[in-house]
Amino acid sequence: MTVKHVVSVSLGSVSRDAEAILHLLGEEIHVQRIGVNGDVSRAKALYEELDGKVDCLGVGGAVLAFDALDRSYALSAVARMVADVTHTPVVDGTGFKSVVERGVGALIRQQLAGLLPNERVLITSAVDRLDLAKGFAENGFELLMGDLGFALGLPVAVRTLQGLNRMAHTIGPIVRHLPMSALYPSGEHEDINKPRFQGWFAECGVIAGDGNYITHSMPLDMVGKIVATNTTTARDMALYRERGVRCVVTSTPRLGERTFGTNVMEAAMVALSGQGRKLAPDEMAALIERAGLEPQIEMLS
Repeated sequence: MTVKHVVSVSLGSVSRDAEAILHLLGEEIHVQRIGVNGDVSRAKALYEELDGKVDCLGVGGAVLAFDALDRSYALSAVARMVADVTHTPVVDGTGFKSVVERGVGALIRQQLAGLLPNERVLITSAVDRLDLAKGFAENGFELLMGDLGFALGLPVAVRTLQGLNRMAHTIGPIVRHLPMSALYPSGEHEDINKPRFQGWFAECGVIAGDGNYITHSMPLDMVGKIVATNTTTARDMALYRERGVRCVVTSTPRLGERTFGTNVMEAAMVALSGQGRKLAPDEMAALIERAGLEPQIEMLS
């Protein structure tokens, strides 16, 4: 059997590097995450070095674009980083998120309703997890979207999808040209917990979105909270347990002591398909269903 190989090149910390073998539909997929501690030049060099040598490349610690309800804004710095990859498909997890994360709100409503401290959800950044936000809204949760806070440091909450759309159109033309270092904790910075926006965390029973934003900013008291996220390491889970988190819902499967990012899982789906290209939404949905991938719940207390 030929083992397929996918690599996520992440702007994040090397302390989170890992690799594992994923068994899906009779295939073996070697998944690997390589961090560069925020070094964009190093990331660009790695993408070019791996081009044509692996089945798919994932963009970690960044996204190729962020979404309003009616359009997307490509991030120039990320586009430049992968511009010279010409042979291997490159994905950022958006295709996987759009299928799996839409169902997280329904899962929590159906299986964890009795554990909900309340029905408000803090989504750390909704413009890169729009389907997650839509899924919570569709299942009756009150939204508190912290995009302006977590990405730009502005303590302004957005509470409706229409408000998120207006915000995205207002800041999109500017933000799309900013370096990733201005928007996202990467490298050694992501390993440091500096509580911010504690009022937002206190207000909401569910904390959802990017794992680095959550662990970087969450308060000391997370007692009874439900966390819905993607990438989790053993350190992250220990931190959640220490802070009193009730349970963690992950949109990607647990492999050993961790879950990998959605970009890794989308890359794995592309490799599994054998198409040598990014998958269309219906293709991604069909393959995820065949593989039996779905959000998972882990009780911590």
